[in-house]
Amino acid sequence: MPQRQNWTAEPWDDSEELECAMVIPEAPDCATIAFRAPSGAWFDYQPGQFLTLDLPLPSGPVSRTYTISSSPSRPLSLSITVKAQPGSEGTRWLIDHLKPGMRLRAHGPAGQFTFLRHKAPKYLFISAGSGITPMMSMTMWAWDSGEMPDITFVHAARRPAEIIFRRRLEQFAARVPGLQLRFTVEEVDPFEVWPGYRGRLSQIMLGLMAPDYLEREIFCCGPEPFMRAVREMLASLGYDMARYHEESFAAPALVEQPVETVELGGAASVTFALSGKTLGCDGSETVLTVAKRAGLNIPSSCNFGLCGTCKVKKTSGEVVMVHNGGISDDEIDEGLILACCSHPQGAITVEV
Repeated sequence: MPQRQNWTAEPWDDSEELECAMVIPEAPDCATIAFRAPSGAWFDYQPGQFLTLDLPLPSGPVSRTYTISSSPSRPLSLSITVKAQPGSEGTRWLIDHLKPGMRLRAHGPAGQFTFLRHKAPKYLFISAGSGITPMMSMTMWAWDSGEMPDITFVHAARRPAEIIFRRRLEQFAARVPGLQLRFTVEEVDPFEVWPGYRGRLSQIMLGLMAPDYLEREIFCCGPEPFMRAVREMLASLGYDMARYHEESFAAPALVEQPVETVELGGAASVTFALSGKTLGCDGSETVLTVAKRAGLNIPSSCNFGLCGTCKVKKTSGEVVMVHNGGISDDEIDEGLILACCSHPQGAITVEV
């Protein structure tokens, strides 16, 4: 009989590398990767949060951000579910080369996209493609808690075979009345009957899938064009957009900032205290850009202030930082900044 692993009483933190435990195929070019902590630590996070992995690509190390698809209600392992898109080097490497026993450096968990922050009696999850991963994490948490709320789960995919987690979700829905699944596909698989919806998600389709959508707290995740269409659809239908929440790791649409909010330029410099380097800049560069010029590696991923991977401590000076939620007010009060979206104003010092 195999020996039982001795799990520690301590939660995992990102000072310890993660060890790949399993790679599970889910759909074409899609797999779930389960990690464990070599020390036996357990995982503490909120369903819907994400993790950033440092990947040793042949062309050089890169950082990529992935939503956690497992649930913290099952804390002995942590999983991400990745789908390789054309040109996605990082995800392609994970699917083709990561094997059980290999270890990766990880940062996080992080993010505020979770229904635990927005308690409601009724939810509407809307996702497309790999955007289903945070919805799966939240649904599994609800299932494991024994208090499944009223969730209508809408998911769009290109074909039925590409609906990630389809069988697992159907097993959940078959056993609890609170979970209603609504799938739509653009094309059907040959020689297979498809009883669900067909076509792109539309206002008419949404009304049929969730007639009471105006009463539901909505969470949305998927490609940016998909989420933009959902936002426009809901706004035109009179939905209260204060109750709409979305997650994306694609750069958001540019929003004009008032001139007085962001004033960049002028002589500036960055001192990297731990490395003993000081470089001048004109104030329009970010701390991350200056660090790269100095030959220093600050882990980064999204590069627009969302994932929080490039968080560093600023010990002196001022920066202009326009972020997208990758850092909390408490962290800012502690002197932390996001290097990817912080522009030095004069001389600053950071602990790098």
